[in-house]
Amino acid sequence: MITRSPADLQRARQREAIPLAVTPDWQSQLARALRDPQALCKRLKLDPAWLPGAEAGHRLFEVRVPEAFLARMRPGDPHDPLLRQVLPLSEEARPMPGYVADPLEEAAHTPARGLIHKYAGRALLIASPACAVNCRYCFRRHFPYAENSPSRAQWERTLDHLRDDASIHEAILSGGDPLAASDRQLAWLVERLGAIPHLKRLRIHTRLPVVIPDRIDPALIDWLAATRLQKVVVLHVNHANEIDAAVIDACERLKRAGATLLNQSVLLRGVNDDIAALAELSERLFEAGVLPYYLHVLDPVAGAAHFDVSDREARELVAGLREGLPGFLVPKLVREIPGEASKTPL
Repeated sequence: MITRSPADLQRARQREAIPLAVTPDWQSQLARALRDPQALCKRLKLDPAWLPGAEAGHRLFEVRVPEAFLARMRPGDPHDPLLRQVLPLSEEARPMPGYVADPLEEAAHTPARGLIHKYAGRALLIASPACAVNCRYCFRRHFPYAENSPSRAQWERTLDHLRDDASIHEAILSGGDPLAASDRQLAWLVERLGAIPHLKRLRIHTRLPVVIPDRIDPALIDWLAATRLQKVVVLHVNHANEIDAAVIDACERLKRAGATLLNQSVLLRGVNDDIAALAELSERLFEAGVLPYYLHVLDPVAGAAHFDVSDREARELVAGLREGLPGFLVPKLVREIPGEASKTPL
């Protein structure tokens, strides 16, 4: 008969107490994201007159908002700058000249499944088709994700494109939101990217640290810190009210993992189209350890024309920022033009 020591028995009891599979908290938050326009209007105590428009916009592009982001919105205010980014409106159904499903013509630059290769030295991977929040101005709101979501075997063929092109020095993870993928999938992908000798940098474009800060958990930090690649995380924050203490903590964890943090915003009518809002955003970002990098004018995607700010207004806003802020807090005003070799400064 084999007897076990008290210490062995204690360890056995601890193992038995651990569930075989534990869903990370961020995935639970993602699954519970609000997806119903009526529930959104009720949750934020909006006048019922907003509901028909919300339902009309939802039919074109479903609403999706996690609770952590909802909690930063002002109840009863349909013009709250965070709500405006996610509230469907009837205007989205109105056809507008020049507003199209693929404003950046990405379909012409997909040499392999899940890969967009437009710019010299860089290649973009659609690491996940999912998002934690559906932003109404998203330039990929009509993107054919079903055709660009590789299986594990297909990923290997996609990675072959990067392996075979020694001119590519930077891999960009995008989506959807790349951090909506599981840590197991991301660790696998980043490990393979790190094994490509000519790759130098890993860039991740994400909104998840902002809308669900708990996404930046130990499992994510493990694979991010482990890669040999230089790490750049580009957040997508459009208004200072998006940045709370939890977001600042998430940014600090990313920095401790060795990531350089940048931000790119979109200039949006009714959200950040005034000097005070943009200045406060830059200040708040810098307090969180994030450098304001790009301010994009709106990509002309079908359904988002009501967010448009003219080039003249955009230039005036940035000129105003230069008068009141140090240069490192003034983002570059840019537009992405299909066929150009880089983003175009305005």
